[in-house]
Amino acid sequence: MNRASLVSEIFRKKTFLCVGLDTELAKIPPHLLDSEDPILEFNRQIIDVTRDLCVAYKPNIAFYEALGPKGWHTLAQTIEYIGNQHLIIADAKRGDIGNTSRMYAEAFFNQLGCDAVTVAPYMGEDSVSPFLGFKDKWAIVLALTSNQGSNDFQMDWLEASNQSLWEKVLHHTQAWGTPENLMFVIGATHPEAFVRVREIAPEHFLLVPGVGAQGGNLKAICGFGMNRECGLLINASRSILYASSGEDFAQKASEEAKRLQQEMEMELETLKNEG
Repeated sequence: MNRASLVSEIFRKKTFLCVGLDTELAKIPPHLLDSEDPILEFNRQIIDVTRDLCVAYKPNIAFYEALGPKGWHTLAQTIEYIGNQHLIIADAKRGDIGNTSRMYAEAFFNQLGCDAVTVAPYMGEDSVSPFLGFKDKWAIVLALTSNQGSNDFQMDWLEASNQSLWEKVLHHTQAWGTPENLMFVIGATHPEAFVRVREIAPEHFLLVPGVGAQGGNLKAICGFGMNRECGLLINASRSILYASSGEDFAQKASEEAKRLQQEMEMELETLKNEG
């Protein structure tokens, strides 16, 4: 999915929600465990009730890799079930020397049919650029993440360039791609940073984890982080997937997704009025 299509879907559906498919067998409602593939059945029901409320899905690859070959099969079937009307993000956090990154890109883009892959920039340009060579595909670079450990390195102040490490990542990596094929991960647990993010990268889309179970504030993120084309994909995983552990899990997931979508619709309306 290219940028124009993504922006069009956001304003048509009045949402910029990304549903994270971080599905754990231990958290699936017991009545699904007799299914041939419980995770796939769970995913299908979640997708069915959220299709009209989101523009993207983000399966976290680790939850499928942990199941071995069957997990990869489940992942492929999940992606096929989503179809081509949503941006599909492989949350894989890959990044290696150039020829290895090229194989990762081939796997996620050409074999699995994903639209985007999260990548780690620590090894530099040659580890990221292979993901940027595919038409209408995206690399999503980790810049400022939502986890507590983001303080370990990302916040380090670099005297030589008078900026933090995460700011340097934003500055430097923009030269590798364009707003058409490069996004950044910016965690919702750092709302104050979004002003600076938009000073450095005003046009790029931002994938924002940390709203929902991690407590990020949607309104604050929108106030600081929206651009004229929205420019945000707000991810929610656990708060939607595990809104209920009972037989009503799909209904409760739908209600939580709808709640977020309605908040996003209001923010989009404000953006439209300001424009």
